[in-house]
Amino acid sequence: MATIHQMIATINPGQYYETSLDKMEAKKEMTEFKELISKEGFQKAAEKAKPKPLSEHKLVYDSSSETLEPVYFFILDLMNDMGLSPEKIFDNFSSSPGSGHFSELGQRGTVMQQQAAKVMGDINNVMRSVLNLVYDLKEFKIRLASYDDLKSSSKEKKEAALLSLKQIWMDKVDFNKGNSSIKAMAMSQIGFQTLIDAFLFARDEKHADSIDLNDRVKRIIKQRIAEFNVWLKQSELELRKRYNMERKYLKSQVNSVKLYSRWAKPYLRAASQLEMKDNSKNPALINTFNTILLELTLLGKSKLNVLGAVEEGDLSKDFKKVKDLRNYNSCIVVEFNFRGIPQKTSVYQQHYVFGGRAEVTFSAYSLNDDELKKLHEELDNADVNDALKLMEGATTGSLDEMQSEIEEFLKEEEKSEKEVKEKREKDMSNPFMALLGFYNPQNNSGSAPKSSGDKKPKEKVMKPDDFLEKTYLRPLAGKKAEKTTFDLFDIYKKAHGMPSYT
Repeated sequence: MATIHQMIATINPGQYYETSLDKMEAKKEMTEFKELISKEGFQKAAEKAKPKPLSEHKLVYDSSSETLEPVYFFILDLMNDMGLSPEKIFDNFSSSPGSGHFSELGQRGTVMQQQAAKVMGDINNVMRSVLNLVYDLKEFKIRLASYDDLKSSSKEKKEAALLSLKQIWMDKVDFNKGNSSIKAMAMSQIGFQTLIDAFLFARDEKHADSIDLNDRVKRIIKQRIAEFNVWLKQSELELRKRYNMERKYLKSQVNSVKLYSRWAKPYLRAASQLEMKDNSKNPALINTFNTILLELTLLGKSKLNVLGAVEEGDLSKDFKKVKDLRNYNSCIVVEFNFRGIPQKTSVYQQHYVFGGRAEVTFSAYSLNDDELKKLHEELDNADVNDALKLMEGATTGSLDEMQSEIEEFLKEEEKSEKEVKEKREKDMSNPFMALLGFYNPQNNSGSAPKSSGDKKPKEKVMKPDDFLEKTYLRPLAGKKAEKTTFDLFDIYKKAHGMPSYT
């Protein structure tokens, strides 16, 4: 996976991608890297990026008798005191297979995986139910379209719908009579060859009398038309009732999938956090040694105060008049690489402390709000582990595939509920209050309020720096980031009696 430095270099390669000193060669490298981003995607391109921070300082603290936690918390508290509001970006670890730490965390991870697998099984069952409901509702909708066309003002639609429903009745209802069904009699019994055509042609009992048929056929046709008319009314009522019931059930099942997904995520995330990073080729990690490697990354940022910079003389007074300037931030990345020896404490036997070697690297960057937003989006994408991706594919991905059908059915339910509510409110209205002007006709128009959330916000395209940003704001934020980075490095060294930086 790409480091945070590689991600920053991919977001703004013109500023933080290290290229050759030769101008022609540098231009070629930059063109090839941008093509790589568009071709292979951000994450894959970032893994091949060559980052170039504004400044970088590194210190090493080695003490097997003292724990590593004070090193981390001293720098963390110092970043908070300097107003950087640090956030943890990466937190990885690897234990040697022969250590007790490896065994205990493996057992805890197994418990989390078992709980997640149980919830995922429930998600799978509900997803199967959602899929069946969607296809059932589609079939019901097709059937109900014939009933709707039967009430249409168009003569052609009414006739087509009636023929369609008669065909369904013959195939589904009358067919159960066996040899006495219309189709069986027309196919096998002499004298009833015209039975199917006569049934489809006759509009009602009176119309059947006017058709040129023998009396036996007329009697059967009139009887079956009467049965068909009864079925026509009852089947529509039952079909609409079941359609509405399954729509409500679909809504509950979709909510269940989302709920189960929310339950599964903590277990999957905990299981992934207990997974160890593959450092099998690292020479510091020996199978039978009692060793642990920790990798932590903090990101701190401080917003550039333009007005304050004007007062201090770092920017021209004309910047007070400039509007629509993007916010620029002095960003500091602090990376911890710990190599420690896990030991159980004497007080809490289930807790480990780590003593060993700590390498801390401080790096400075200058990023605007758009770049920071993009960085967090890509960090979130990289942070989602394989198990979470699979679950998203099984739940969110599957629901998205059926989203148009699901929304169509759920919106019908909301619409019908709204119509019932409006009808009830209309019936309960007091005519005398209306005469006195207590009802506002604008509020009773019946039009649905336009939802601001119907349209998804378009993804914002990151625009390049303009002249003022490139010439003044980014360099100033970068200068402050370099100073803050050095201060963090220098204060820690002086506080621990290390030689002063030169």
